[in-house]
Amino acid sequence: MHRDSVIVFTDGSSRGNPGPGGWGAIVVKHDDSRNNVERTQNDAEVVELGGREEHTTNNRMELVAAIKALKFASSLNAKRLTLYADSSYLVNGITKWVYSWERRNWVTMDKKPVLNKDLWEKLLELSRGKQIEWKLVGGHVGVAGNMRCDEIATAFADLPVQTSGGSLRGFEPVKLYTGPLSKYPIKNILDINEDSLLAEKKESGRAHSNAKAYSYVSLVDRVIQTHKTWAECETRVKGKKAKYKKVLSTEEEKSLIEEWSRH
Repeated sequence: MHRDSVIVFTDGSSRGNPGPGGWGAIVVKHDDSRNNVERTQNDAEVVELGGREEHTTNNRMELVAAIKALKFASSLNAKRLTLYADSSYLVNGITKWVYSWERRNWVTMDKKPVLNKDLWEKLLELSRGKQIEWKLVGGHVGVAGNMRCDEIATAFADLPVQTSGGSLRGFEPVKLYTGPLSKYPIKNILDINEDSLLAEKKESGRAHSNAKAYSYVSLVDRVIQTHKTWAECETRVKGKKAKYKKVLSTEEEKSLIEEWSRH
């Protein structure tokens, strides 16, 4: 079935880096030759894709998501394809870096082997001769397609795995949708505008993360301690069931200690 354009969203996730990982993709098949908006809505189709690897990294899952989506989209004979992802590693890699890596026989400017060469080669091969527009979008800022792909990727990363005793742990896999766009539960799937409140919250969190710490507060076995350096805090919490947080002032430290003490 011929389609004029395809919209793709992708995302990857890993629990640990490396660790178990998942990927998600949404492929929306459009027929742009139709002028009637309602008819186009009814004729468009949505296919959700997802998968898992037992030992991987976040960057590899980002690449795998794009590869799987492009492989699927290649069967649709689309004239144009736009892919949205929140990974600058993926978007910058395929639009800028990969061609230099290939010319240098897959070594970086520092003469080091390119990481994930096997996946970059696959992605490059799938991209050749195709009209693909790679778009970087913000992650966790309300872009509907990105949020859904993140949900799919993390669900696969958290799939139940069998333990040595035969029991299962983790979460149930996500149910993937295939069907008409008109019946897709996410009605704003093609809206790539960010949620201003979520974007502001993310930016605030980034600023907090980059700010100089006043102290670090940790909670282990119901005992709260403060630390002047992250190294001290890490030594206490590593490998334990613990809570910890960076604070930027005396007031924030006091407020956090009072909050944790109440609970």
